[in-house]
Amino acid sequence: MDEVSVLKRLLEAYSPSGEEGAAVREFTQLGKLLGLSTRIDEAGNGFARRGSGKPQVLFLGHIDTVPGELPVAVKDGRITGRGACDAKGPLAAALVAASRHTGPGEIVIAAAVGEEKDSRGARHLIPRHSPDFLIVGEPSGWDGIKIGYKGNVSLQLLFGGERTHLSSPTQTTVETALAFLHRLQEFCWEHRGETPFTSLTAKVHSITTTRDGGRESVEVGVNLRLPERVRVAEIVQFLEENDLAGKYRIPDSSEAVVADRDSPVARALRLAIRRRGGEPKLLRKSGTADMNLAVPVWGCPAAAYGPGDAHLDHTDQESLLVEEYRRSIGVLEAAFETLVHIAGPTRAARAARASPSRQSLTRSAVRG
Repeated sequence: MDEVSVLKRLLEAYSPSGEEGAAVREFTQLGKLLGLSTRIDEAGNGFARRGSGKPQVLFLGHIDTVPGELPVAVKDGRITGRGACDAKGPLAAALVAASRHTGPGEIVIAAAVGEEKDSRGARHLIPRHSPDFLIVGEPSGWDGIKIGYKGNVSLQLLFGGERTHLSSPTQTTVETALAFLHRLQEFCWEHRGETPFTSLTAKVHSITTTRDGGRESVEVGVNLRLPERVRVAEIVQFLEENDLAGKYRIPDSSEAVVADRDSPVARALRLAIRRRGGEPKLLRKSGTADMNLAVPVWGCPAAAYGPGDAHLDHTDQESLLVEEYRRSIGVLEAAFETLVHIAGPTRAARAARASPSRQSLTRSAVRG
């Protein structure tokens, strides 16, 4: 089956978070056509696998996209469509690469649901799997390898008060909210680093005011991106110390993650890129991914890889160069073959490296 057709068919199955069913079925159908065994789990995640036994290499991609359908077309060497970069391009490349696997070990491609919203798919599959090697499907460019992602805290803040006359010296509820946001910015400034990746940042994305008689409320949506040295618990402590106990909600959160730059996964990807004439680039991203959830639990060698320019994620210009897509298939095919010839680390060794708490995945304040 033509490799571009695989991506085109995935893109044509529009799949915003929460509506991935048709795309997952298309993913499994494509997997079968490519000679892989497939299944769909209870959470709606799609799986395609080739081979058997140890070691197991898991490619954890996501099939959902942000809302906003885009026309799917191939023109002037570029394929357009929602998800071309984030992240059906990486998922399709891995699917094709896995279909070419003929050696020992097992290659598993996971098409997770819900990554753009709450990572419900990853939260379901992580406690049920334990791979030897992990590649997370995210756009890095065909010659890029992502080894770091910042942490995330999504905040919903609620401020309440009595409505006052605008000539009154009493602070309005909106002003109370703005005063806290100023303190939050100062807190971020105190935790700045030399680069964006090492700095704590906060973005206000919504402010909603409501009135009920003389009572007024202000709800503020804030997203914080955490460097490795700032933990989610420190954000919670800051909120509590600023009299926000009982006045905030954290729908999603995750700690920052930085994988070993010299792990077997990173080395396998670097070698594959060099063999195709590229110069590998190790990248750290200010965003978050399912890698933030999986690495602390599995503790296995990991990195993120996939074709595409991350600057086009979530935009109406989302597209992917066909040549880059094809190159990334070759890189993944070679990396898979390198990894399956490496004896997987023992379960005991992985457990020693892993985060002490798998239970964090079941908490409501887990970032996807």
